[in-house]
Amino acid sequence: MTLSPVFRSVAAVQLLEEEGIMERLAPALASQARAVRRIHEDLGALIDPSFLDAMPEIPEDGRMEGLASLPFLQEYFFLVLFRSLFESLGIPASRLDAYAEVNFCVKGTITAADNIFDEQAKSLLPLRTGKGARFLSILQLMCFERLIRRALDRMIEAGEATPEGGDEVLKGLLDLMSMIGRLEGSEEGGVDEVPHPEAMIERVHRVRGGALFALAFVPPAVLETGEVRDRVLAAEPAVARLGTAFQIVDDLTDFEFDVGRRSHNLLVAQVHHHGSPTEKAALAELQAGAAAEPGVVEARFRDSARAVLERAYAEARASFHDLAALGFWFPEKLAEEVVHAIVGLEGVRRMEEIARS
Repeated sequence: MTLSPVFRSVAAVQLLEEEGIMERLAPALASQARAVRRIHEDLGALIDPSFLDAMPEIPEDGRMEGLASLPFLQEYFFLVLFRSLFESLGIPASRLDAYAEVNFCVKGTITAADNIFDEQAKSLLPLRTGKGARFLSILQLMCFERLIRRALDRMIEAGEATPEGGDEVLKGLLDLMSMIGRLEGSEEGGVDEVPHPEAMIERVHRVRGGALFALAFVPPAVLETGEVRDRVLAAEPAVARLGTAFQIVDDLTDFEFDVGRRSHNLLVAQVHHHGSPTEKAALAELQAGAAAEPGVVEARFRDSARAVLERAYAEARASFHDLAALGFWFPEKLAEEVVHAIVGLEGVRRMEEIARS
């Protein structure tokens, strides 16, 4: 799972507008846009132009308003949300853009690594590599390793961090990425055990989703001090719970893919341990190699899928409740709507169907 684009459905976009979320996110949105532009500028100094495509157009601050900024918000929603949360926690403005730069590099690194595991070719950098999808991911990894170092060096030069602090940030990020990567690597070739759903959430989803979101908190946890650092440390577990909810939903939308490659999936675990005899028989067919027809989750595993969705709701509600207690402005009442909205376009119909059951 990566920090994928979200808020794809018409209903989700209406939610953003009607609840004033687009307006409240505007300062963080502009900050994240500046960060992406800055990293793209750095890239031009790191690699020969023959390996670059045209730089993508990133909206300027003055154009970061309303629906005109929606495509950027969809791609970077969680980074924008983290940036807004950082501001509410009291992190000084002088470091907010720098954290946005670092977290963009983290998102790009995770995306490139995920490409290799899933044989995809997503890129957050305008790289020109020809037909080699795997090489695109490798080059993106190498570039982001250098780009994050440049972002931290700027903080050091500005007196916002020490060299030792920059090294500690890199170590903290690598430690968490290694934890996530070790989990991903353990699934190469498939898994034989299907843990109980509660055990899977603790052993898999709190790593794959929770630790993924927690990566954003490594830089401020290292570099902030005093009361601000205490607030950052208090917010990190709540954000990790949101990441756990995101991963649970991801399992619902990726069910067919996960069954095919025999990787951990919470819906598989729910059916395996708690499903009806009919659901268990249907799962056995898929695990034996039967093709998964379109809508298989809604048609054959609806009850278990609903139970999994309820687990995602619970994680999201707890997350936004705890963040509200820390003074974050995001409406706690929208927790379940956010769970529906954090799927990509291909998952919108499935979420709507399961939620109606």
